[in-house]
Amino acid sequence: MKDVDLNLISIFDAIMTEGSVTKAADRLAMTQSAVSNAIARMRVVWQDPLFARVGRGIKPTAKAQALWREIRQPLSDIRTAASPVQFDPATSTHAFRIAVTDYISNAIWPELCKYIGKHAPGIRIHAVPYTSQDTGPRLRNNDVDLCIGGLEHMGEEIRLQRLFTEPWVCAMRLDHPLAKAPITQAAFLRSDHLLVSLSGNPVGVADAALERMGKRRRVAMTLNNFSGVPSLLLASDLICMLPAGVVRTHALRRKIHVCDVPLRLASFECQMAWHTRNERDPAHRWMRALIIETCDRIWNVRELSSRTR
Repeated sequence: MKDVDLNLISIFDAIMTEGSVTKAADRLAMTQSAVSNAIARMRVVWQDPLFARVGRGIKPTAKAQALWREIRQPLSDIRTAASPVQFDPATSTHAFRIAVTDYISNAIWPELCKYIGKHAPGIRIHAVPYTSQDTGPRLRNNDVDLCIGGLEHMGEEIRLQRLFTEPWVCAMRLDHPLAKAPITQAAFLRSDHLLVSLSGNPVGVADAALERMGKRRRVAMTLNNFSGVPSLLLASDLICMLPAGVVRTHALRRKIHVCDVPLRLASFECQMAWHTRNERDPAHRWMRALIIETCDRIWNVRELSSRTR
């Protein structure tokens, strides 16, 4: 490959990043026919079809994926060194696509809006639907810039940053029969449960823990969002296990009783994820830093205060 036209590598990278010949052409300010001609040359040079048409999109072959893994970081380093990207939040009109739950967006969006309105009025933030199962593919396909939620390791090409941890709590209305004393495991199992399931799967963290104990609970109802939990609890005898901050940051928090969950559970850990292609991008670094700082103010203020005393 020592004699390969470097323009082919740049075009190949654009196609893999965008997942579309049309989008790659727009990104490179080229015609679609010029990009198609470049693909034809790539197939000859690398002796592989590289891309197969699937519906309106394209699917890279195994060789194309392997090649991209080898070249994308060096190519990014070369671009950064040769043409450092300038980013000024005060004048930028950059748009960020962030996959996030309503729990997190309801808590941090007002703070981000306040800061951006004052210091970066041209910046735009677009919240898009979130499920942990879709996070890796959407980041790899460049469909989103960041994901925020209860995430786990997704491979070396996806970076993770812990934002905060908090305990799971059991929530119910203030005058619920179980709100008068600490809830026992037996009472927990007898109750009708509300489960927040963003994917629609009626199995949650508690169910996995109970299964290991040979026990089960009754999930009477599910929701695909966190915002509606307090209203539903106020109108029923349902109880709901959820991260403590869901209640603490909700407008109806004073009407909801929370107590410890009678199970041994690891704390809920909220993480932010992004693809390595954006690791050094100044705009992404700025946004990530802003989100980390915002979450620290909302969730980690007590922890930070205790460390300074």
